[in-house]
Amino acid sequence: MNDFKNISAVYFLGIGGIGMSALARYFNSRGVKVSGYDKTETVLTKQLATEGISIHYEDNISLIDKTAALVVYTPAVPKDHGEYNYLLNSGYTVLKRSEVLGLITQHSYSICVAGTHGKTTTSAMIAHILRHSEFGCNAFLGGIASNYNTNFWSNEKNVSVAEADEYDRSFLKLNPDVAVVTSMDADHLDIYGTAQNLQDAFISFTSKIKPGGLLISKYGLTRGDEFKAPNMLRYGLQNNMADVTSKNIKINNGSYCFDVMMHEHTIEDVVLNMGGMHNIENLLAAITVARHVGITDKKIKDAIATFKGVKRRFEYIIKRSHQVMIDDYAHHPEELRALINGAKELFPGKKCTVIFQPHLFSRTKDFADGFGEALSLADKVLLLPIYPARELPMEGVTSEMIAERMKNVDVKVLSKEDMMQEVEQDKPEFLITCGAGDIDMLVEPLKNLLANK
Repeated sequence: MNDFKNISAVYFLGIGGIGMSALARYFNSRGVKVSGYDKTETVLTKQLATEGISIHYEDNISLIDKTAALVVYTPAVPKDHGEYNYLLNSGYTVLKRSEVLGLITQHSYSICVAGTHGKTTTSAMIAHILRHSEFGCNAFLGGIASNYNTNFWSNEKNVSVAEADEYDRSFLKLNPDVAVVTSMDADHLDIYGTAQNLQDAFISFTSKIKPGGLLISKYGLTRGDEFKAPNMLRYGLQNNMADVTSKNIKINNGSYCFDVMMHEHTIEDVVLNMGGMHNIENLLAAITVARHVGITDKKIKDAIATFKGVKRRFEYIIKRSHQVMIDDYAHHPEELRALINGAKELFPGKKCTVIFQPHLFSRTKDFADGFGEALSLADKVLLLPIYPARELPMEGVTSEMIAERMKNVDVKVLSKEDMMQEVEQDKPEFLITCGAGDIDMLVEPLKNLLANK
């Protein structure tokens, strides 16, 4: 199956995932009949249903659309799943999400963004600039773009912006014309085993760039000199050694104004209305892509000034002079470090309270020291129990592992109910919620608690 021009029906196993739902919306936008299964109903699956996509939540063979010419599944589907095994053994074309995205990138001009962190915001920035400037693109995002309240949009132009996910080595199926690598810190060691194996995968990803293509990577990445690419540019925050860098950064009410230097070229007074110095760095990558495809400086600046960010990426839930609440997907020590440092820099003098829900027993065990060190940057930390996701409990691995490694900070390990009571009593002036589990379900209740202060 080389492309999807003649497909009339597609069935998705795990349709509610952020990457899966973007693909479902892609086919739906092309007039293909789309249906699927997921384990639980969510806000996202409800939205898909309103868009005309049929979804069921019971592992039941009789509910499968038997006319589907293609079945797309996520690696998160258990290998003993009834529908998965039926489809696999009944002659259907069954492809992983990454394989389908790989075919789309193969048959379009593709910009693929990889990194253990930063890829969702960077890909959203690129896609927004291309859309706002009317250059045009099909966007496959790993988060909900706040400007459009979706993780996918279509365009008649055969250009794709896609997030390149390193989990399960998925990004090795992609075929970029332009590849971006934002970071490659150790993560997903349950898949890779060692940091070196993860780095090997990123190096392999850079070898997937099409002939004549471009690699844009963060300056100073470990083993970045081993990247394989026809052409390469490196970006870095306030770094004169990088090909693309930022200068003259000024902070104004939670926003940034700065200049971008690209060799002999300067873009002055770029305004980013999104917190976190790391997001200036992400934007440098996005600007480099936009310049590469020929978008003018004015159109780039106009697009950036209107960029509202991505849901759960340094997202302002409350932003008032006396009270700030930020929600973020951060679930790795380096992400937490960037989040807390960036937030405290924007709001100096405010006592910073962080509510963190660790994600995965394996990640907690592998990075307990790093979590303790990063969270110690806060003034007060409320730790929730570990969100297990796809894992079974590990003996001795709990949120207390992180608490024990924290220094000079007020820390408590609490249930969700006790945490809500703590916040109600304390009413913090500067609150950050973070994690990749179901902590997002607590954001609205916490907002309401603080709003009643």
